[in-house]
Amino acid sequence: MTCNLLLVDDHSLIRAGVRALVLDIPGYAVIGEANDGAQLLEMVEKLSPDIILLDISMKLTGGLEALQRLKAVRPQSKVLILSMHTDPTLIMQALESGAHGYLLKDTTATELEHALEALRNNERYLSPAIAHTVINQALVRAQKSQPESVETHNLTARQLEILRLIVRGKSTREIASGLGLSIKTVETHRSQIMKRLQIFDVAGLVLFAVREQIISLDD
Repeated sequence: MTCNLLLVDDHSLIRAGVRALVLDIPGYAVIGEANDGAQLLEMVEKLSPDIILLDISMKLTGGLEALQRLKAVRPQSKVLILSMHTDPTLIMQALESGAHGYLLKDTTATELEHALEALRNNERYLSPAIAHTVINQALVRAQKSQPESVETHNLTARQLEILRLIVRGKSTREIASGLGLSIKTVETHRSQIMKRLQIFDVAGLVLFAVREQIISLDD
C-alpha cells in the first residue's frame, strides 16, 4: 500500500529535490506540494496525506504555527520536520508541538527513507546528527525544573539498553540489527517502555533518560 506524502517548503528547488528522492523510495508517493503553512492546512483537508514533510521557516504561516493547527485539522497525519535549523530550543519546540520526527535538510537519501519508514510504522524519528543537541537541551530543562525522580527499576536491562538507543535517534531496524533481535521484538520492547513510563514522544523519552542518568552528554 502506497504511503502518500505532502511536501511543504517555500523553496521550489527544495521541494523538487525532496520529490526526486521520494520517487526513488518504493512505497511512497508525493500527492501534493505547498509553499507555506496556510496552504498546507487547505491541502491537508482535501488530500488527507499520511505523512507531511514540513519546513519550519517559511513566509506567511510558518511550520510551528501550522503544527499547532494540524492537530485539529488532521491529527492522524504524521509530521516529519525537514529543516536546516539545529537550534536545540527550536527542535524541542517542534517535537512538543506535535512533530513525529526531525530531519536536517542535508540528510542522505538513506536517512530520509529510514525516517519515512519510522513514521509509517507509527514510530518517532530523530536525526542522529541532532540527537546530542536534543539531549543537551533536555539536560538544561531538567536542571532548571528539577522534577521529582522517577524510578527506573520498572524497566528491564534490555529495555534500558533499547531506550538508550531510541534516545540516540536509532530506528527500530538499526536497533534490531545492532542487538541481533527481530524488528518485532524491538517494537514490542519500545511499546512496553512507553507504556511503563507513560511517555509517548521522543522529547519526553530524552528528558527522562537524561534526568535519570540513563544517558549522558558523553554517550
